[in-house]
Amino acid sequence: MAMIPDDEIERIKRETDLAAVIRARGVDLKPQGHDLVGLCPFHEDHDPSMRVTPGKGLWRCMSCGATGNVIQFVQRFDGVSFRHAYELLKNGAAFTGAPSCQPVKKATVPKLPTPVTTDGDDQAALRQVLDYYHERLKENPDALAYLKKRGIAAEALATFKIGFVDRTLGLRLPMKNRAEGAAIRERLQRLGILRETGHEHLRGRVVFPVVAESGEIGTVYGRAIDDAGKHDRHLFLPGPQRGVFNPAALRSPEVILCEGIIDALTFWCAGLRNVTTGYSAKALPDEILTAFIAAKVRRVLIAYDRDKAGDEGAAAVAAQLAAYGVECCRVLFPPGQDANAYALAVTPAEKSLGLLLRSALPLGEMGKGKVSPPVAPALSSLLAAKAASVAAPVAPAPEVKSSPNGAAGEEKPAAPVAAINAVDVLKNEPDETELGIGDRRYRVRGLAKNTGFESLRVSLRAACGERWHLDTLDLCSARQRDAFVAAAAVETGLKAELIKRDLGKVLGALEEIQEARLKAEAAPKKDEPGMSADEREAALALLRDPKLLDRILEDFAACGVVGEETNKLVGYLAAVSRKLDAPLAVIVQSTSAAGKTALMEAVLAFVPPEERVKYSALTSQALYYLSDADLKHKILAIVEEEGAERAAYALKLLQSEGELTIASTGKDPHTGRMVTQEYHVEGPVMIFLTTTAVDIDEELLNRCLVLSVDEGREQTAAIHRLQRERETLTGLVRKQERNRVLATHRAAQRLLRPLHVVNPFAEQLTFLDDRTRARRDHMKYLALIRCITLLHQYQRPVKTITH
Repeated sequence: MAMIPDDEIERIKRETDLAAVIRARGVDLKPQGHDLVGLCPFHEDHDPSMRVTPGKGLWRCMSCGATGNVIQFVQRFDGVSFRHAYELLKNGAAFTGAPSCQPVKKATVPKLPTPVTTDGDDQAALRQVLDYYHERLKENPDALAYLKKRGIAAEALATFKIGFVDRTLGLRLPMKNRAEGAAIRERLQRLGILRETGHEHLRGRVVFPVVAESGEIGTVYGRAIDDAGKHDRHLFLPGPQRGVFNPAALRSPEVILCEGIIDALTFWCAGLRNVTTGYSAKALPDEILTAFIAAKVRRVLIAYDRDKAGDEGAAAVAAQLAAYGVECCRVLFPPGQDANAYALAVTPAEKSLGLLLRSALPLGEMGKGKVSPPVAPALSSLLAAKAASVAAPVAPAPEVKSSPNGAAGEEKPAAPVAAINAVDVLKNEPDETELGIGDRRYRVRGLAKNTGFESLRVSLRAACGERWHLDTLDLCSARQRDAFVAAAAVETGLKAELIKRDLGKVLGALEEIQEARLKAEAAPKKDEPGMSADEREAALALLRDPKLLDRILEDFAACGVVGEETNKLVGYLAAVSRKLDAPLAVIVQSTSAAGKTALMEAVLAFVPPEERVKYSALTSQALYYLSDADLKHKILAIVEEEGAERAAYALKLLQSEGELTIASTGKDPHTGRMVTQEYHVEGPVMIFLTTTAVDIDEELLNRCLVLSVDEGREQTAAIHRLQRERETLTGLVRKQERNRVLATHRAAQRLLRPLHVVNPFAEQLTFLDDRTRARRDHMKYLALIRCITLLHQYQRPVKTITH
C-alpha cells in the first residue's frame, strides 16, 4: 500500500469534526464539561461511558477501553482498513453513515463511489480505470515529484493521461461476494488490471496508457516510483504490448524511436513531438513495423540506450526497416546513458537533444552484415570527452569481399567512419561564448558589439588540450579566416583543413546566436507581472463600481492624501489618458514644500510600475536617445519642470506629435567611418511635471492641464493631523491598508484596454471661443471626457464595427 504522508494524516485528524463523525453513526453525544459523552457502540453500554474530547481529536470508552482518533473510530465502527477509513474521511463520506449505532465487523458494501461500471465494454472499463488513476496522480505528491524529477512536464500528464496506482481502486469496487462486484472484478482481472489475489497489477507505479488516435487503449506501462527492493521496476499489462505510443508522431516523415516510454516523453517534453517507442531494446513488434510502413515514414532516428543491448537493438531495427527502404540513423548518447538521463544532465534539453538528433549517424544497410560496437577516439581531457561523446563514431556494416581466387573470404571489419562533429554550445553569455567541436574548444568574445550581419568582428581563441591560438578577426572576411587557420594550425598542431572546417561551423553557430540576440533586442519588452484570480476579481469589482469616481477619492484618502479633491481626480484621469492615442499632460504648480511632489507621487502610486518612467531631470538630447526604452502608452514623470527645461522642446514635440525622431552622426564600430544613425522614440506618452515657477513657458502651458496645490491654512492643518496620525497604531494599520488599495488599483489599470471612445453627445457640447488658446483647451476638455469614459469601459457597451 502506498504510504500516506504523516502530515496528511495529521491534517485529517486536525480538520475533521470528530463529534460529527460519531453522531453520524447514531451515537448521541451530550456535553459534560469540556468533553462530550455518549453510549459506547463497541460494547453493551447502558451508562454513557464513551468520552469524546473534540479539542484533542480523541475518544475513549471508560468501560471497554476502546480508544483512538477519528480515523481509528471510522476504521473500527465501519469495519474497514486504515487506508479505507482515511479515504472515507478525505472524501467526506464518513459523515453519511447510517444512524444505526451498530458497528460492522467487516464491511462488504463500498462506502466510496465506484469508478467502474458494468454497463460498458472492456474498453470502457479500461478507460474508467485509467481516468481514475489519472485523478489519483493529481493527489499524490510523491508520484508527481517522481515525474518532475524525470523531467516530465504537466502538459504531458494531461495529454497522455498519465496516472498513478495508489492501491485505492479496490476500496471503491463492490466486494466479490456481490453480483456487481464479482462482474467488475472478473472483468478487470481478465484485462490485467487486477491479479488473481485481487491486488492491482501495477500498484505503486506511475502508469502510461498507449492510446490509438481512435481512442482505443492498447497496453499500459507502469514504472515504479520507488526503486528500493523492486526487481520489476518496469511492468506492462499481461500479454503482448499492443498499440503505438503517440501515434501522432507517424504523421511526420521522420520519426524518433526510443526504447521506453519515459525516454519518448523526454523528447516530447523538449518540443520534439515526432517520437514513439518500440517498448524494448529489440526488433520492432509487427504492429509498430506495419504502422511505420503504412505511414510512409522515410527516416527513423534510433535513440536507444547507449549500451550493448541498445546497440544490438538498433541494429535489429535498422535491419527490419532497411528491407522497406527506410533510412536509419543512430542517435549517440554518451556511453551508458539514455535519452532521459542525458536530457537531465545536459540542459536545456531542447537544445542538447536537438544537437544529438542533428549529429545522428547513418547506419547504412544494416541487413547486409553485423554491426560493430561504437568506437570512441582518444580524448585529451574529461571536458573534451563529454563533448566528443555526443558525436562518437559508429563502425559501418562490414562488407564481404572476394578472395583472390574468387571464393568468398572472411569478413573484414571496415575502419570506423569519422565522427560528424556537431557544434556544442558550452557557454553563451553576453560577453563570452564557448563552442566545442570534438576535442577542440573555441572561445569567442566581443560578439555582442556587432550590430548586424555585415561583419562579425570577434576575439577568437582556438584550443586543443594545452595548445592554443588567439587572434582578433572578422569571421565574415575569407582573407582573415585563412590567416587565422594558418596561424592556428602552427600553434595547436592541428591540420589546417580540420580548423578550416571547424571555423565554418563556428561561423554558422555564431550567426544563429547573433540572429537570436538581435531578434530578442528588437522584440518589444513587456514586464507585466501576473495577476491572481483574487486580484483580478477585486480589480473588476472596482472598475464596475457605479460610484467609481467617489471610490477613487475614498481610496486616495485611505492612502493618506487629504484635501485636493479636484486635483486628485484630474491627476488620476490624466494618468488613465496614457491609454489614449492623444494623452493629456499635467503640470502641478505650487510654492516650495507645498506638496506638489507629494500629489504627483500619490497619483503615480496608483499606476503599475511598468507603465511609468520617472526622472529628476533631463538633458536637451536625453529623450531622443531613449529608443531602447518603450514609452508607448506610459507616463513620463519629471519631478521638477526646471530640471527638464533644456528638454522642453523635445517634451513639446512628444506631446504634440506622439513621437520623436532625430538623425545623428556617429562612428561605425567596424569601419571607423562617420555614419548617420536615426533614433526613434515612439509614443503616445502622458507627461507629468511639477514646478515652483509662477510663469510657465507659454508653449508648455498650452499643452498641459495646470493643477494648483491648495496652500490654505485649513489644508495645512489637515496635513498636520495626518502626519501625527502616522505615528499612532491607526497610522500603522492605514499603511497596511494602503498597500492593499494600491495593489487593487494597479491591477485595475492593467485591465484597462486602449479602446477608441465615441461620444454621441459631442456635437451638442459648447466651449469658450473668445481666445485662441481655447482651441487647445477645447481638446483637453474633450480628452478629459474620453478619459472618464475609458475608465468606465467595464460599465459601458463595447461595440465592434466593420469598415
